[in-house]
Amino acid sequence: MSCGFFLVLFAVTIGYLGYFTATREEEMINNSYNSRQEILLSRNYRGTIFSRDGEVLAESVLDSEQNETRVYPFDNLFSHVVGYSTQGRMGVEALANYYLINTNTSLRNKVANDTAGVKNPGDSVYTTLDVQIQEAADSELGIYRGAIIVTEVSTGKVLAMVSHPDFNPNEIQEIWDSLVENDSSTVLLNRSTQGLYPPGSTFKIVTALEYIRENPTDYQQYSFSCPGYFQSQGSRINCYHGSSHGQVDFTRSFAKSCNASFANMGMGLDRDAFADTLEELLFNEELPLSLSYARSSISVSAETSTDSMMQTSIGQGTTQITPMHLNMITCAIANDGILMKPYFVDHVENDAGTIVKSFKPDTFGRLMSEEEAAALTRLMTEVVESGTASKLSGLTYTAAGKTGSAEYNNIKGDSHAWFTGFAPAEDPEVCVTIIVEGAGSGGDYAVPIARRIFDAYFREK
Repeated sequence: MSCGFFLVLFAVTIGYLGYFTATREEEMINNSYNSRQEILLSRNYRGTIFSRDGEVLAESVLDSEQNETRVYPFDNLFSHVVGYSTQGRMGVEALANYYLINTNTSLRNKVANDTAGVKNPGDSVYTTLDVQIQEAADSELGIYRGAIIVTEVSTGKVLAMVSHPDFNPNEIQEIWDSLVENDSSTVLLNRSTQGLYPPGSTFKIVTALEYIRENPTDYQQYSFSCPGYFQSQGSRINCYHGSSHGQVDFTRSFAKSCNASFANMGMGLDRDAFADTLEELLFNEELPLSLSYARSSISVSAETSTDSMMQTSIGQGTTQITPMHLNMITCAIANDGILMKPYFVDHVENDAGTIVKSFKPDTFGRLMSEEEAAALTRLMTEVVESGTASKLSGLTYTAAGKTGSAEYNNIKGDSHAWFTGFAPAEDPEVCVTIIVEGAGSGGDYAVPIARRIFDAYFREK
């Protein structure tokens, strides 16, 4: 081959490396094998992480010898979402690592610091997290295991993210060995994004959407007589606690969360079409999420058995979803069918308070039509007005939502309590998704929690 060919190949390679370095610098620096992180940390101390209203969530405290101690003033409160930066990194500490270890302080300051032999201040990261809402969510979840996510509908800003059990990131080095050596410990698991659960009756949102898509002109004419169960080909589904709902239409089936009616609907669905809808709603797919997460999973096809289809229609069987994924579907409903990408960092500032990087709301795409979103909103509003989430009715604001009581073993009565919804119902601003592990009924346990979180949100306005 000619010398010219190799020169061109060399030039293309150099050009590609230059392009990659320029466009993927953040990814490269965050790579754990990149020694440049250590070089930066030898010159800069790690920047501060703030809440959206300017409260310190994480900061580096320097002693007289310039030794750094990473301090988390709120102890356990933001443990999973803010995370930690020793023993690896987690949460915003990992997500915003590139900005925290870099500095945009002035050249004059850099010269002065170099002369004095001290480090430069790392840039500060301002998150979307709200301390008061986080405190309300954490307090309401209390001693229960579970997760709560609060997001801003129109932007995708994550206002609060709580996962229990939690830990104190100030003590992460001391407790690390005990946590990793205990195979049964799930303390480090962020249940909001990594916890996989049966969705229970919250999945009826998805079944209802598919039924509307397959019956766009006459779904409101649906009718079913509920004796407290539904059976087909030797398989049987019971309504929660053996309730018999009597004659129900489409709206009442949803508001009262009638398992029998939804199993009946599910058996009439086109399974290939349903599989397409599930894919559009990001089941078995990657999520537009910057924190570590688990993929939700479900299996529906033409070969799905009768029993599996009945179980799937009511959110049981092998279906698994993360609270964050359910929150994203709920946000899309509240936002006329359009999903905004969830995000945690609002902007980055240098030590002089100058903004060096801003993050704006970003549209992921349309999960459903505006008409479908409006139909689901009407159903979810009725859940509050006359159904299983009635503890949210009669307030100074309106709300829409869906409860769930998700069975997770073969012991009768053992179920996780779910709620997902938004407020105000007519002009949604905030979305809340809650799971309380092993608590029982979503209406009894998750809805009162949602009410107090909505209250905290509207008190701030």
